[in-house]
Amino acid sequence: MGRINSKSCITLLLLVTFLAVTISPQQVNAARAFFVFGDSLVDNGNNNYLLTSARADSPPYGIDYPTGQPTGRFSNGLNMPDLISERLGAESTLPYLSPQLEGEALLVGANFASAGVGILNDTGVQFINIILMTRQLQYFEQYQERVSALIGEDETRQLVNSALVLMTLGGNDFVNNYFLVPFSARSRQFSLEDYVPFLIVEYRKILSRLYDLGARRVLVTGTGPLGCVPAEIGQRQPATGQCDPQLQKASGLFNPALEQMLNELNSEAGDHVFISANAFEMHNDFISNPQAYGFVTSKIACCGQGPYNGIGLCTAASNLCPDRDVYAFWDAFHPSERANRLIVDRFMLGDEKYMKPMNLSTILALDSRV
Repeated sequence: MGRINSKSCITLLLLVTFLAVTISPQQVNAARAFFVFGDSLVDNGNNNYLLTSARADSPPYGIDYPTGQPTGRFSNGLNMPDLISERLGAESTLPYLSPQLEGEALLVGANFASAGVGILNDTGVQFINIILMTRQLQYFEQYQERVSALIGEDETRQLVNSALVLMTLGGNDFVNNYFLVPFSARSRQFSLEDYVPFLIVEYRKILSRLYDLGARRVLVTGTGPLGCVPAEIGQRQPATGQCDPQLQKASGLFNPALEQMLNELNSEAGDHVFISANAFEMHNDFISNPQAYGFVTSKIACCGQGPYNGIGLCTAASNLCPDRDVYAFWDAFHPSERANRLIVDRFMLGDEKYMKPMNLSTILALDSRV
């Protein structure tokens, strides 16, 4: 073998340095599939294909989306899964019910989320037709069968095992179930202190099934400050404008119990499969001090009507703010795109106040070495 001269060594060193600088974590993880499960915070259009009242397919939804058109996302623009995909350097996942989800598009992943859904099957029944969690997981099985027909069972198993998964559930089990009406069926069956452990037991079953179906990196969000969304302030505390204490108590009971359950599942798995994302703290930053994050308000929704624009649906007849970037909430329940960007920043770079046992940037760095 011939001798490598010093000029060649310098050229090689420069090339290696160039690659190290220019190949970002986003590029390393660009081919990683992404799967999304849960409710309206992460639904990107499945409910468009259902006969349901839980939908966001009419203006002014999507007013700041790249097309300027409603997509089924409960946002003025991009939602949390879109922004995570953006940080991964990947295209957004399509709704599982979309006819466009076929062929190579399947390899990007899929979004199974459905607005109105909860941990419990009786959550969201007032919306008539939504994709319950049992059905979302059945669709995930069906997805794997479809992909196996494309690339084979072994490759499909590898795609699923190496994928990133986002699970967002829990809020609807309070606002659209337990606290939906006075003396709701669940509130007569359980005290709040007993309802939360019941939810956690049922949630554990969902996450265990997800693990059995091959998920090995799952971001699990707790609930945000449920009593502080414009809908609950407008309906429950219109005179004071303060967060509703009962719903805040519900969040305070649910989130620590969820984190403990995730720790138990990880101990059983012998790995950090389930990552706890503290949505309460992520939201509370800009809810408690909106001006520090460039918002003029965290109490009034951009789109809506009634006290704090928190009553009813966001429609073409609703009040609509001219600048969505200065409102923390887009509608009565859902953050604006800009607020979602702040939340995803915490996913990516947040310390243990926000992400346990590690943030998404650390996960991507670790998994890129495997």
